[in-house]
Amino acid sequence: MLLPFLAILFGLALLVWSAHRFVEGSADTARYFGLPPLLIGMVIVGFGTSAPEMVVSVLAASQGNPGIALGNAYGSNITNIALILGLTALISPITVDRQVWRRELPILTVITGLAAWQVWDGKITHFDAFVLLTVFIGIMGWNIHQGLKKSPQADSPANEGGSSAPHIPLKQSLIKLGVGLVLLILSSRILVWGAVEVARGFGVSDLIIGLTVVAVGTSLPELASSLIATRKGEHDIALGNVLGSNLFNTLAVVGLAAAIQPMTVGPEFFNRDVLVMGALTLILFLLCFGFKRPAKITSLKGTALVLIYVGYTVYLATTVF
Repeated sequence: MLLPFLAILFGLALLVWSAHRFVEGSADTARYFGLPPLLIGMVIVGFGTSAPEMVVSVLAASQGNPGIALGNAYGSNITNIALILGLTALISPITVDRQVWRRELPILTVITGLAAWQVWDGKITHFDAFVLLTVFIGIMGWNIHQGLKKSPQADSPANEGGSSAPHIPLKQSLIKLGVGLVLLILSSRILVWGAVEVARGFGVSDLIIGLTVVAVGTSLPELASSLIATRKGEHDIALGNVLGSNLFNTLAVVGLAAAIQPMTVGPEFFNRDVLVMGALTLILFLLCFGFKRPAKITSLKGTALVLIYVGYTVYLATTVF
């Protein structure tokens, strides 16, 4: 049992390191070819911070472990809102732009409702996967269109500060991108193997392992990004990182995993985990609502979110052991 535990720890550490390298290499390569910084932030970095969830879930589904695939995606959504956003608000209150409450949060709420409806019958089919991926492509296409429309302003010298010039040669960027991708896949395989072995050893379902250990581990890039952004006063990035990651997890991660292998779950998954994810999304919607001034996710609200996560995790532990 020691080897699987070591595999989880090593896999998580390598996963975070390789995801960081992958994001850096992708962003540097994109800058080299003159893509707008706004577009890099929305697509490249947004994809990179969710790459661990995607690779882990796809590999888990392809290896016949749908519980880890689905638990990782929805567990990461719960972790992002309750733990990551809560910890971030504890360090520094997060000011919420009204546009987030009017556009991004309603979209996330509708997508979460779609996810709940698909899991209602206890399975996610190939058709469900097609719907999720189609919606994801539509949202990404719209975001890219909006980013390209705003690119003249984003690319202006005043806003860009000369950042369009690549800081490192293209060859070095491609090497960093390639190494990051290879190690991302390798670390994901190690992590999935360790998680499956621990689940079997303790008689715990792979769904529970995916909802807890794997979900927290693959959400570490979001935690690091949000904490760094908040400390720099970039509240939009901190909140947008969580919202974007949850959209990516619900649509692309689950969609790709279900496209590889349809997933079946017991009724407890909907009655417990999907409802918790939906409730947290609605709570976040309320926390971000401001009457006459922009809302703030204060340290008190952050404490409440962290306590919800602790309570949820304790409940999972007591129902398993």
